[in-house]
Parts: sequence; structure tokens; C-alpha cells
Amino acid sequence: MGELALPPRALILTGPTGSGKSDWAMRLAAELPIEIITVDSAQVYRGLDIGTAKPSAAERSAVPHHLLDLRDPAERYSAGEFVADATLKLREIHARGRLPVLVGGTLLYLRALLRGIAPLPSASPELRARIEAEARERGWPALHAELQAVDARAALRIHPNDPQRIQRALEVYRLTGRGISDWQAETPAPLAGVQWLPFALIPGDRAGLVQRLAKRFDAMLAAGFVDEVRALYRRGDLHAELPAIRAVGYRQLWDFCAGSCELTRATQLAVIATAQLAKRQLTWLRSEPAFQGLDPAIDSGFAALLAAARC
Repeated sequence: MGELALPPRALILTGPTGSGKSDWAMRLAAELPIEIITVDSAQVYRGLDIGTAKPSAAERSAVPHHLLDLRDPAERYSAGEFVADATLKLREIHARGRLPVLVGGTLLYLRALLRGIAPLPSASPELRARIEAEARERGWPALHAELQAVDARAALRIHPNDPQRIQRALEVYRLTGRGISDWQAETPAPLAGVQWLPFALIPGDRAGLVQRLAKRFDAMLAAGFVDEVRALYRRGDLHAELPAIRAVGYRQLWDFCAGSCELTRATQLAVIATAQLAKRQLTWLRSEPAFQGLDPAIDSGFAALLAAARC
């Protein structure tokens, strides 16, 4: 039997954190035979449930969800692995006669899927350990400044408080002598032949979004978020530099569990970090004209999404 064909069409539903992507996806599933491919760099980790707003057991039972719970929090998961896994799921969903719908806000994953991913060198645990040691001594902003000196284009795209991407960009440069932006510029686009239907939920009321994010974090705390992070902390084999623990909300509550700050302060920092994440996501989406923006507060937007999915 030959390789499964790629789907002729696949819908993307992205947007900033807290914009209602999952709710809209479930509404879409009530109308059409779809399966959801999750595009979330934190939901790939087992045990990160409350703080990632991972779909409930009931939602997963009602609609097939893919690329959840793929890794233990002690492990890492790359954009390249996402592209490979998502491509496989796209083929399988198409073979079942259903529409693949990619739902989530990890824009690095979407960029890799839509534009291709460079044939970068494999990760070097030894080099990564050295970079992490440098970060503990000098701070990530200092390493971002070093990246600025060797790869200005990458530094422009990567926030000074984004340790994972700073680390990877410096790792690639130190391993190859070339900036990661040079490698990425030579990358061919993958998945030729797929008609992407890219939509983004863009809240018109930005202040209202920030308020909803604060209320959502309060709800996560009420649902046992602190206990979830405390269980991870007590394992003893995890540390603050792992991608899973650096996820927004988790890294702030990790500091609380470590005794570095009070819960009130950790909560404040988590809400601020979540709002900053939403702002970065909106900035990226505004630079991507291919995505059709829909205001989640205007219900006619869902009708437009449904119509596109049906065509």
C-alpha cells in the first residue's frame, strides 16, 4: 500500500491565547465531520492539563483530538517533530473522509508547517547545557544581545525573554557558524498541494481580552492549578529550564513551589506573562495577511468560518 495522500484542504484556526479557539472548533465539529490537530507547544506534555486549558475528556470523546500528551515534561518537542507528526495526522484524517482542522496558538509550529523547516543540525545536549549555564550566570537578555551580534534577523524575531528560541538560535550558530535565519531562508515550503484555509480569532476589544485572561487564570487556580504544578515540582527530575516548565503560568507557579515568591506575586506575574504572550501572538498575526481575521465577539464570523469549511 502506498503512502496516504495529503488532504486537498485543511482549515487552520489560530489566535491569541484565551480568544476562544477551542470553543469555535467544538462548534464547528457540531456542524461538520472534522478532526482536530492541536497546535500547542504545552499541550503536548502529559500532566500539563489545567494550565494549558487542555481539552476535557468529554471534548476528546466527542471529537477526535490529535497531538496531545505526546511527551513527558522531562522531554523536549521541536517544531520539526510537530511538522512530521501533523503531516501524518493530516494524511490519516483525510483517509477517513474528514476535514483536518488545526487549532492552537503556537505560531512557531504553524510557521514551520506552512513555510517549511530548515534542515538544522540536531540538538547538542552538551552545548545546550553550556548555554543554560551561561544564562544562569549572565541572564537570557545578555544571550539575546549575543544573538543580535551574530544573527540580527533572528534576534529581531525572538523576544529577549524567550529562552527556548534564544538557546536554539545560539546553538545552531555555534554548531554551524551560520545564523539560524540563513538556514531558514533556504527552506522549501512543505506539503505542496494542500489548500490551506487560514483563520485567526482577533478580539476587537483588547482590554476585554486581558480581563478575560485574568479571570481565566483565577478559574485555573480554583480548578487546582497550584496542585498540578506542585506535583510536577515534587517529582524531583524536572527543572525550571525545561520547555514544559517554562510554559506561561507554569514557570511562575514553579517559582512559588520553589519558595522564590508568594502565590499572590506568582499570580500577578503569570497574568502579565499571559497578556504579553497574547500581544506577541497578535503582532505576528497582523504581519500575516494570509490569515482571515474574525472577531470572536461577532457571531457572523463563525458563519464565515463554517461556510469556508463547507466549500
